[in-house]
Amino acid sequence: MGEQKRGHLFVISGPSGTGKGTICSELVKQGEAMLSVSMTTRAPREHEEEGKSYFFVSKGRFTEVIKEEGFFEYADVYGEYYGTPKLPVMEQIEAGKDVILEIDVNGAMQVRKCMPEAVLVFIMPPSPEELKRRIESRGTETPERIAKRLERSEGEIAKLGEYDYCVVNDDLALAVQNVLDIMQAERTCDTAPVSRLKAGAGAEDIIKKYMEAGSKAGGENVTLPTN
Repeated sequence: MGEQKRGHLFVISGPSGTGKGTICSELVKQGEAMLSVSMTTRAPREHEEEGKSYFFVSKGRFTEVIKEEGFFEYADVYGEYYGTPKLPVMEQIEAGKDVILEIDVNGAMQVRKCMPEAVLVFIMPPSPEELKRRIESRGTETPERIAKRLERSEGEIAKLGEYDYCVVNDDLALAVQNVLDIMQAERTCDTAPVSRLKAGAGAEDIIKKYMEAGSKAGGENVTLPTN
C-alpha cells in the first residue's frame, strides 16, 4: 500500500461582511472539507455543543495549551480567549482529510508562520459600498461600529498580498465555485485557475481598484477582477 496522502489546511478570511462564513458553510455542506473547531474559555451558550461548536475549557487549561505551543493562533477577545488547537486539525490532515479554518486576517498571519504550507484564501467584497450595505443590512450594528468595521476592513485588505488566492464575493454561488476550484487544484497539481497573489503587482492592483471604487461618485458598485 502507498503512503497516505496528507490533506490540506485551507484558511478562509477577509473583512467582516464579505460572506466568508456562508462560503465555508456551503463548502462543508458539500462535503469538501471539515470545519476546524476553535477552543474558548467562555461559557457555552444555549444550543452550543462541546467539540462541535467549540472546545470549552478553563483559562488554566487554555494557558497550558499556549505553553505547549498547541495553537495555530489565539487571541484575547474582551477577556475571553479563543484559539485554533493544532492537534485535532493535524489529526485530520494526517488522515488525508482537508480542513477549513475560518479566521480573521491577524489569525491567518499567525497560521502562516507556524504552517507555511497552509493555503490562504482572501474573500473580497466587490466594492466598499457593497460591504457597507451588507453590514448595515444585518441591523445589529450602530453607525459607530459600522464605521469602525469599515476602517478595519481597509487595513485587512492591505494585507492581501500575504495570501495565496483572492476570491471576490459578488455572487455567492460563483464565489463558492471559485473556492472549490482552488481546493481541487491544490489537491491535484498545486496549480490553480485563479492567479496567486503573493506580495506584488497582482495584489497591489486589486487593492488600488478597491480603494478607487470607494471614492467613485455615487458609490458605484464596481466588481473587482481576481487576476
